[in-house]
Amino acid sequence: MVSVIRGVKIVLAAGGVVVAGAAAWLAVAPPELLRVGTGYAAKIVCSNVFVAKRDPDEVLRVDVQAPGNPLLRLLRLKVDREEGQVTAYMFGLFAPGTAIYRPGLGCASVPDGNVAAARAVQLPQPLPQIAAQSAAPWPQGMGAAETDPKIAAILADPALIGPGMRATLVIRDGKLVGETYGPGFKPETPLIGWSMTKTVTAALVGLRVGQGALSLDKDHLFPAWEKDDRSAIRIRHLMGMESGLEFNEDYGDVSDVTRMLFLEPDQPAFVAAKPLAEKPGTRFYYSTGTTMLLSRLVMDSFPSRDQALMFPQAGLFLPLAMGSAVLEADERGTLSGGSYLYADARDWAKFAQFLLQDGVWEGQRLLPEGFVKTMWTPTASSKGSYTQGQMWKAGPLEDVPGTELPAETVWMRGHDGQTVTIIPSKRLIVLRMGLTPGWLAYKPQALVKAVLDATP
Repeated sequence: MVSVIRGVKIVLAAGGVVVAGAAAWLAVAPPELLRVGTGYAAKIVCSNVFVAKRDPDEVLRVDVQAPGNPLLRLLRLKVDREEGQVTAYMFGLFAPGTAIYRPGLGCASVPDGNVAAARAVQLPQPLPQIAAQSAAPWPQGMGAAETDPKIAAILADPALIGPGMRATLVIRDGKLVGETYGPGFKPETPLIGWSMTKTVTAALVGLRVGQGALSLDKDHLFPAWEKDDRSAIRIRHLMGMESGLEFNEDYGDVSDVTRMLFLEPDQPAFVAAKPLAEKPGTRFYYSTGTTMLLSRLVMDSFPSRDQALMFPQAGLFLPLAMGSAVLEADERGTLSGGSYLYADARDWAKFAQFLLQDGVWEGQRLLPEGFVKTMWTPTASSKGSYTQGQMWKAGPLEDVPGTELPAETVWMRGHDGQTVTIIPSKRLIVLRMGLTPGWLAYKPQALVKAVLDATP
């Protein structure tokens, strides 16, 4: 019996050494996958708490843990509302990921831990005040939708609006004719667009083109590219996702896109350092990093960072009265034009209506004449599937027989079920946003087809 007890003690001691060693390893050099997980959690919770005004525990449970990797269930949070900071830990102790809130710029991941430097990135002045929304009908005010009974019936069908729906709107002839929201979400709740943000960035490029500060044919875009073949990359190549730069857009592991978003303080610098894998203009490859380069170029077109940081509000959101819109920025201050625009569903719909009106709002032309047509024109390298304005010519996954849409249809598409569908000849917009992971295989085409069939 004594020998058995001695053996148990030896095993426990050895186990303790292993556990202590593992803990020390996680504390000193946590695997990058864990850091991606905590960085992602901190960023999502931060934005939803300080921008969308949601409960952090609910966001962690519903937005981060429920649809994600099982490892995310091991996360614990520290939310400091006074400091505007969220830190996520694996097992409550290890691989801390931090995000901070900066007024007017939303939240930013701080992967290098330099919170003081990240906080130094600030808007130079308070954002222009967008007039309080009146009770007038959309888009001038926040009045109720002019509901079409046929559209209301469509939006009441769970199979059509899909699982995890948070907002669905139908705009016809410039009028809001139907809307519905998921439990806990309201017309004024800001929602992340994920890659729908890319289309907004394309419009910001267009604004600078119209102001004479950028040209789609501009090449020699970055100093580091001057002495190699990357100097041939033009802005129009970036707009159509055909730059030829090497970039891994896979989301399941530590890839270029997850590294850029959650491990790199200067996101466009990380992408600009990538080598050329193909001749520019010859191959389509979807890349969030490409859009971050566009964001950097938009900002570089201004004399100062202060002017650049104010530009989305002053140039686009203020004219369109998109009072809820917040375009976030990375740690070093580059606008996160590939992923991180938060706006309520009605403001997202205003942007879509702005495109449908050829870049004109309330009689004022903001985008150059013909620029929206360019944004909607597909590239040859994508075999017609992707456009020159960071948009798609088809919905997610493959069309279901019977849900085919007119060839003119264009889509804004984002991660986890964010879509805005525009059918120009019908003056029709269908917006559907939510938290709908790809493995649920939801296809919004049936929803859009039902709305189209109910449209005179």
